[in-house]
Amino acid sequence: MLREMEEATGGLAAGNVIGEGGYGVVYRGVLRDNTAVAIKNLHNNRGQAEKDFRMEVATIGRVRHKNLVSLLGYCSEGACRMLVYQYMENSNLDKWLHHDGRKISPLTWDIRMHILLGTAKGLAYLHEGLEPKVVHRDIKSSNILLDRHWNAKVSDFGLAKLLCSERSYVTTRVMGTFGYVAPEYARTGMLNERSDVYSFGVLIMEIITGRSPVDYTRPADEVNLVEWLKRMVAERRVEEVLDPRLPDRPPSKALKRVVLAALRCVDPDGGQRPTMAHVVHMMEDDQMSRDELKIARDLSPRESDSYEREYDR
Repeated sequence: MLREMEEATGGLAAGNVIGEGGYGVVYRGVLRDNTAVAIKNLHNNRGQAEKDFRMEVATIGRVRHKNLVSLLGYCSEGACRMLVYQYMENSNLDKWLHHDGRKISPLTWDIRMHILLGTAKGLAYLHEGLEPKVVHRDIKSSNILLDRHWNAKVSDFGLAKLLCSERSYVTTRVMGTFGYVAPEYARTGMLNERSDVYSFGVLIMEIITGRSPVDYTRPADEVNLVEWLKRMVAERRVEEVLDPRLPDRPPSKALKRVVLAALRCVDPDGGQRPTMAHVVHMMEDDQMSRDELKIARDLSPRESDSYEREYDR
């Protein structure tokens, strides 16, 4: 298997590198049957890295869903640890939101909503279509891969946790990425599927604004994306949150509906967050019910009331 991986990547040639991080290096490769693949070569096989590798194989190796990246194989020979995935022509969402130098993004409003809906469906399957359920624990834009048609594929299951139904898990080591981690998980280590829902709410905000969850290059009151967007809603300035690189403007009601979904997902009370299946329903339905107009509890009554009135216009 190792020999085939080296052959597929031209001997792990630098020219085939398509991604790099603390975990290792990702190469584009072509198998003997001409299948294009992405091969993740992990830096080491000890401690947490080995646990992440085994979790990835155990988790994604047993699931099949159009919005989850497919693990085609793996290599575990000696110190070598490699994961072989289907190749995604459009890389990941983070690249298009934050590292594409063009003034106008190729990501139209419809493409962005298509990406969010696909991601939501993939997460709903992990939470409700499997037993034991799977909590991803690291939902972020760089873990949303995109094929040539902008279909979203949730990737990177190294931090995933298997949970028995209706249970929470307490961990002493909080995993995830700063800015996306649910407050109760960061504070207490209490983990359940609502932790992923919070991260997805941050992802919604990121994709409609083009801003990073935490950005220290911005003014102090704009560093935290969640708090900034909540304030913009309170000030009735929702139309101003759109990514300036967006090539088209969505209908006002469409924008408000998605913002409402995001606010519900980041409710500081995890028990008040919707399930991912409910989020899918919210994003597919053109007309939100009155119940969907309930804003996260930490928002002021004035803010909630004014937002409902604006939505009804």
